[in-house]
Amino acid sequence: MDTIIGFLNTILWGYVLIYGLLAVGLYFTIRLGLPQIIHFGEMFRVLSSGQSKDPSGISPFQALMVSLASRVGTGNLAGVAVALYLGGPGATFWMWMVALVGMATAYAESALAQLYKVRNEDGQYRGGPAFYIAHGLNAPWAAAIFSVCLIISFGLVFNAVQANSIADAVQGAFGVPKLIVGFGLAVLSGVVIFGGIRQIARVAEIIVPFMAVAYLLMAVYVLIANAALVPHVLWTIVSSAFGLQEAGGGVTGGIAAAMLNGVKRGLFSNEAGMGSAPNIAAVATPVPHHPSSQGFVQSLGVFIDTILICTATSVMILLSGTLDPGSNITGTQLTQAAMNVHIGAAGTYFIAIAIFFFAFTSIIGNYSYAENALTFLGAGNRLGLTIMRCATLVMVVWGAYESIATVFDAADASMGLMATINLIAILLLSGTIAKLTKDYFKQRKQGLAPVFHAADYPELQGKIDHGIWSRV
Repeated sequence: MDTIIGFLNTILWGYVLIYGLLAVGLYFTIRLGLPQIIHFGEMFRVLSSGQSKDPSGISPFQALMVSLASRVGTGNLAGVAVALYLGGPGATFWMWMVALVGMATAYAESALAQLYKVRNEDGQYRGGPAFYIAHGLNAPWAAAIFSVCLIISFGLVFNAVQANSIADAVQGAFGVPKLIVGFGLAVLSGVVIFGGIRQIARVAEIIVPFMAVAYLLMAVYVLIANAALVPHVLWTIVSSAFGLQEAGGGVTGGIAAAMLNGVKRGLFSNEAGMGSAPNIAAVATPVPHHPSSQGFVQSLGVFIDTILICTATSVMILLSGTLDPGSNITGTQLTQAAMNVHIGAAGTYFIAIAIFFFAFTSIIGNYSYAENALTFLGAGNRLGLTIMRCATLVMVVWGAYESIATVFDAADASMGLMATINLIAILLLSGTIAKLTKDYFKQRKQGLAPVFHAADYPELQGKIDHGIWSRV
């Protein structure tokens, strides 16, 4: 398995995705007219537009919180530390680049997910890349492959990654055996995911804002306490990304290593282009009632995840001086060591608690994506959901004690397969995305709250659920 996983990662990350992700993000950034920059304020505007009374969907805020629950996890803590260890401080810069162009990609894929969403047998909205691949491209075979990859990645492998980080952190901070942590985590996760997507949304909208704000406040404290060193750290990040100097302490992985690890960990964290967040974006009832609205909400999620939270982790590690390629300290232990420098022994406990919340919410958020994939495959009935939920919990227990290297490598491979399929799909559907965006801002300029009118899109006849879009 290690040989197979290694081969897939070499092909996908060495040749396909490291350039493909940046290229697709840049393409949408240019074609859509720099939406993540020029219309940055629109992301907050749609989020504060209120909540629909439509009982078939969840609110835009809940959709953002569930997507952040999935995005904000080990990639923001252990993943950033691994990227710095392998690629040097310059990896942070490439995380920023992935996030910047990824905001446009996230907008595109989530707007499509909204457009092609359907109702399940209970009348609830479901959707995602599998649906726009099947109906928009008339390629149900590709959609089925994507759905299987999604279930493997998010329902199974990624949850093992999250459980691994929780068990590692809790054992390091409190001495609790990893297997016990795994079983306890499985019980807590089961209580939430057996309640379905609505239960997940309710839990996420309470926990996610609390954990994100608490972590960012700690980062602000560290920045203030080390204000004199911050400019040097920022210069080190930028200069190391282009090989202009060796990073402090001799930590350097070269331009290629910085880019590779920054892109890989950036995508693992913010998921832009992977085709994951669109699954929950489709479940929301957008306000205003236009597919582009939810696209902007999910674009904001990438900004919060990477530009804010990943940067906070990176800067706190670099300010601590604990990054040393000569040691074997990386991942969660490196982040804990950095916090020990900043706030003493409490740093180990702080990171352990942060990782617990970050990774726990990722587990329940990841599972919600798998439900959509099951719906597309026709297995979204009670039996299918029960099997999926049990399998997810088994992977949580397994991941708690499995080797972190094996878990991360498997996650990279499955994520790469998903992203490749999704990136091809959104490129082929880019004309529809451009038309949606133009329509949205045309109505905004007229002083209207944008509303999607299916009659203006005759090319979508028979491909979308007109009943959904007739409801305002």
